[in-house]
Amino acid sequence: MRIIPVASGKGGVGKSLMVANLGVVFAKSGQRVVVADLDLGASNLHLVLGHQSPKVGIGTFLNDTRSDFSNVIVDTDIPGLRFIPGDTEIPGTANLRVSQRNALCKRLLALKDEADILLIDLGAGTHQSILDFFLLSGQGIVVTSPAVTAVLNAYVFLKNTVFRLMYTVFAKGTKAYAYLEQIRKDGSGPQKLYIPRVLPEIKQIDPISHEKFMTRISQLHPRLVTNMIEDPKDVEVAMKIRRSCEEYLDLKIEHLGVAYRDSLQDTALASRLPVTIYKPQSILAQGIYRIAEKILKSPEDQFTLNDQDIDDSFVEAGAEAEIDFESKMEYVEELLHSGAMTQGDLVETVKTQQLEISKLKKENNFLKLKLSQAMAQGFKPTASYK
Repeated sequence: MRIIPVASGKGGVGKSLMVANLGVVFAKSGQRVVVADLDLGASNLHLVLGHQSPKVGIGTFLNDTRSDFSNVIVDTDIPGLRFIPGDTEIPGTANLRVSQRNALCKRLLALKDEADILLIDLGAGTHQSILDFFLLSGQGIVVTSPAVTAVLNAYVFLKNTVFRLMYTVFAKGTKAYAYLEQIRKDGSGPQKLYIPRVLPEIKQIDPISHEKFMTRISQLHPRLVTNMIEDPKDVEVAMKIRRSCEEYLDLKIEHLGVAYRDSLQDTALASRLPVTIYKPQSILAQGIYRIAEKILKSPEDQFTLNDQDIDDSFVEAGAEAEIDFESKMEYVEELLHSGAMTQGDLVETVKTQQLEISKLKKENNFLKLKLSQAMAQGFKPTASYK
């Protein structure tokens, strides 16, 4: 069973949209698919799938982990696609106890005999439970948008994932674990959190733990999806995440592809249909189809990415963004020529986008100022990875 956890450092980047529609495309390709909504506390995946509000969900199982897990798996109207609803009604589901998390992981992994693909929609942020579910697979997907906050939080999520992996590998009582604890407690500066600087010290004081971690990290190949882009240049944000991961985390990431922002998604949502069913020929849907195809063509088991593969994935994503943008412009021209859209409509659309861009620029400048002030005052990292 191919396990695909999908996460984002920040909410509002279209993560659930991506999960639901990937599930649809996988099922239509003949795969047996289970989609699990683990965005506990903010579950809304059923809305994107066009499913009625669930009567039972993850919260039902978590209240009695000895119950039959199959009771919370429901069929959808799409052949081959089943769904595990989340739960926003039962308090506490967003903060799992260790026993609950372990029980849920065990039940999800046990689906291997009845599913070819398990898609997991994770909550935004870096809570320990989210990181542990993301680490169920070495091929998790991080969804981001071009917004500065989304890009920053995508990197922060990956950083916390790496350090969570360290805490998972380094047993308590080892010198490596004590070293990480010391870093966390003394807050000795962000440079101490750079993996290329941390690892040589761990190798020197605890070579056995170092070797175990290197084995595990070599199996971690996160993949990036840049969603809600407006322009081909927006793809450049993915390179920023890649450079930061390679420089500060010694982590290689692959770019799976892009998807343009499309108001059609709102129409599909109102129609209670995933956009890949509502309008499969739309630019948004075609972007999701491409991403799904790449996933299905990639090795299911452990594999190693070389630099050329990674370079190719980023170049290909850039080319796809250019092609989709041209298609988008051709579509606008068709609307103008057909009379479905007037020049006045186009002018109003451009004005609206300019206002949104102006607002984003102001937000970006404000965030840059805050970051500069924080660095000037001696920024100390949080220990959220623990």
